[in-house]
Amino acid sequence: MKKIFSLFYKNLFLTNRLFTLIGCCVVLFLLAFFFTWLGVIPELLFYTLMALVIIDIFMLYRTHRGVFAKRHAPDRLSNSDDNELGIFIENWYPFNISAGIIDEIPFQFQRRDILFKTFLKPRQRKLINYMLRPTKRGEYEFGDIRVYVQSPLGLIRRRYNIKQAETLAVYPSFLQMRKYELMAISNNLSEIGIKKIRRLGHSMEFEQVKNYVQGDDYRTINWKATARQGNLMTNTYTDEKSQHVYCIIDKSRAMKMPFEGLSLLDYAINASLVLSNVALLKEDKAGLITAGEKIGSVIAADRRPTQINKILEVLYKEKTRYLETNMEMLYATIRSVIKQRSLVVFFTNYESLSALQRQLPFLKRIAKYHLLLVVFFENTELKKISEKPADDVEGIYIKIIAEKFAYDKKLIVKELAKYNIQSILSAPQNLTVNTINRYLEIKAKQKI
Repeated sequence: MKKIFSLFYKNLFLTNRLFTLIGCCVVLFLLAFFFTWLGVIPELLFYTLMALVIIDIFMLYRTHRGVFAKRHAPDRLSNSDDNELGIFIENWYPFNISAGIIDEIPFQFQRRDILFKTFLKPRQRKLINYMLRPTKRGEYEFGDIRVYVQSPLGLIRRRYNIKQAETLAVYPSFLQMRKYELMAISNNLSEIGIKKIRRLGHSMEFEQVKNYVQGDDYRTINWKATARQGNLMTNTYTDEKSQHVYCIIDKSRAMKMPFEGLSLLDYAINASLVLSNVALLKEDKAGLITAGEKIGSVIAADRRPTQINKILEVLYKEKTRYLETNMEMLYATIRSVIKQRSLVVFFTNYESLSALQRQLPFLKRIAKYHLLLVVFFENTELKKISEKPADDVEGIYIKIIAEKFAYDKKLIVKELAKYNIQSILSAPQNLTVNTINRYLEIKAKQKI
């Protein structure tokens, strides 16, 4: 009995309407001292109000469960993307209700606005959708759903604590991966900035012999087939397949820098996932290596259907380290794991020319055996400072320093080009598009 009473008053809340009416009663009682003609009107109104409160309590508490609510969430969340979640609610009361719904989302989001107000008729159902954008990979713990119910009288609220605690994993941006995948299949990649690269010559990967149509390269005419058929026949070629594409992700402290809530490591992980998926769609083999002061995960290049899931599971667990990358160990791993000439995409970050010089000897060795593409990040905050006009002497000093750092980034690109090492200097938000563009360009120019 004590437990029931405890649950009763813990879940009972008074509304503003009730406080307003009580205030009106107090005012009438005060006025009755000065205006005797009011008589018993204040008492009558007060007792009427108390009776309505008792009726309201009876209406809301006469059933054990008056509403049903459930969270609709995906099996996993996509990092840096807007993920759609929903709350399904059904009214089991025989009268109209007003409901306030609070979903206890994980503390990582630091949001206090997940409160929804809705109106439900008897037996009516509703699905309320909302968006969450995680910025870190890992496990996110959701709590219960709190539903505050009001009857048409609106004097009190009853709270329902619906147990919906669950843990959802936040994976690298698989939603972004699917978007690029669908656009690649439908040849609509240009809509999101993916360029069509003009093919120079043709590959030697033979596809079929077909009838000649105007515009075909006359150098591909198959004269033997033409003689047999009596019509002009041409050979057609396709992109070379089964080429190896390895994404190497630097997990050192240089990748810890934040940008719009995400670390540079997260941007590199998202770009690697999309690039690996596009490579598999192009029938190439995708692989992965992560490295910090020691080698992390190694996935040999393959194009099996399960390869992208294997890469996704590995990337989900990766975290930045606090030491510099051991380039000697990384070079030894590349030599032992990658047995044939491959496209090696190295995601890292250099803030100064001296940082590059420490790693350059090992980059030159890798470039001897593979086509090396170094991807690093533009410091967008410094770029904004360098483009902003200075107002005083201190502003001039800050602007000059910012321009010096921005110039160092351009020198790094030139320094890498001297040793035939390709590079991409990209703002974090454009990293994925720029990386895919360069991969398609390399494929079109048959450089692997």
